Amino acid sequence: MTPQSLSPSRMAPFGMLLGLLMAFCFTSCLNYQNPNEFALTNLEKSSTKEPDKKETKVEEEMDPEVLEVFQPTHEWQALRPGQAVPAGSHVRLNLQTGAREVKLQYEDKFRNNLKGLKKGKRLDINTNTYTSQDLKSALAKFKEGAQRESSKEDEARQVEVKRLFRPIEELKKEFDELNVVIETDMQIMVRLINKFNSSSSSLEEKIAALFDLEYYVHQMDNAQDLLSFGGLQVVINGLNSTEPLVKEYAAFVLGAAFSSNPKVQVEAIEGGALQKLLVILATEQPLTAKKKVLFALCSLLRHFPYAQQQFLKLGGLQVLKGLVQEKSTEVLAVRVVTLLYDLVTEKMFAEEEAELTQDVSAEKLQQYRQVHLLPGLREQGWCEITAHLLALPEHDAREKVLQTLGALLATCWDHYRKDPQLSKMLASLQAEYQALATLELQEGEDEGYFRELLGSIDSLLRKLR
Repeated sequence: MTPQSLSPSRMAPFGMLLGLLMAFCFTSCLNYQNPNEFALTNLEKSSTKEPDKKETKVEEEMDPEVLEVFQPTHEWQALRPGQAVPAGSHVRLNLQTGAREVKLQYEDKFRNNLKGLKKGKRLDINTNTYTSQDLKSALAKFKEGAQRESSKEDEARQVEVKRLFRPIEELKKEFDELNVVIETDMQIMVRLINKFNSSSSSLEEKIAALFDLEYYVHQMDNAQDLLSFGGLQVVINGLNSTEPLVKEYAAFVLGAAFSSNPKVQVEAIEGGALQKLLVILATEQPLTAKKKVLFALCSLLRHFPYAQQQFLKLGGLQVLKGLVQEKSTEVLAVRVVTLLYDLVTEKMFAEEEAELTQDVSAEKLQQYRQVHLLPGLREQGWCEITAHLLALPEHDAREKVLQTLGALLATCWDHYRKDPQLSKMLASLQAEYQALATLELQEGEDEGYFRELLGSIDSLLRKLR
């Protein structure tokens, strides 16, 4: 009987039998499959019962080349090929080495710290931070350490100083034993003044005392100390000595003491120093003595308008005129001209400064206005005297004379214009310094000394035309 001839009622059992047979075959096939293909499924089913044991078993069964997981930290670490990176890790490419590097994100660090807190550990959000109490404690320890360190350094420094130096009392004691006396500047000056003023001292001892004293009075404080114990008046009285050397070295000391020392200058005027200095300059004295006396006079007059007034009243310009006109006194003539230039410009600058800044005191300004120096120079013939001094051969002397001519130009303008010898001298000097300035220019000196002198001469000639 063919299958086509079977009835539907007979086909139903046959279909059920065929279905059961196919299900049995499918189940058998599943039992013979490789269990590794379902390792993850088995791990998932058994993870709730034995997690640690199953996890170790699964890791042993995994392929290490595919499923090796890299464990990052908070520092950059190189990632080997084939290693898996946990989610949320920070990955970068090192351009210097060409390797990929991995580290944990800050969120992971916070999460790990939070887990530690749940287990009873202290939460450390940032390991580089401290509590306020920690900072206070550290600062207190730092201060204590710094103080201890500072005290140690001070002690070490004191030990080193004591090793290198000894107390003055100890030195004095040892010097006393050696018959050597340590003296202060004040004590030395007192001793020198006593030696100079002693009638039993020889001329050489007096000169040596003055010579040593000049060294000390260069200092302003020492000069005022000399005044305090009466030593200044003793030296001023030395100008009356009959010995030219004593006059010379006494003036040398006074010039050093007067220099830029107003207190000493005032006491010197009251002590009669100005009159004595002018007397020496007006009388016959050795040239060396007059040099020192003129030095003392210049130191006394500079920046002291009251002394300048007294100088004019005592006929100082006439004394200086006679000094310049003496024979073989060219050195003194240059110094006199320099002094006159300084006095003229000093008064001009003081008046200009008072008008612009008002820094000059009213009393000092009034004293300067009472110094009638320029009219006195014109009346006593200093216009002609300064003009004739251009004949001096030294360049430095000519420079000083040219400066003085420029300062006196407004006062002596008509005298200069009428003086044919002055015009002739200026023209001759112009040609001389033109040649010297050209040589300077050839040697590469654009602003040389001779060019400056030439500029002064050109300026005078233009103003006199």
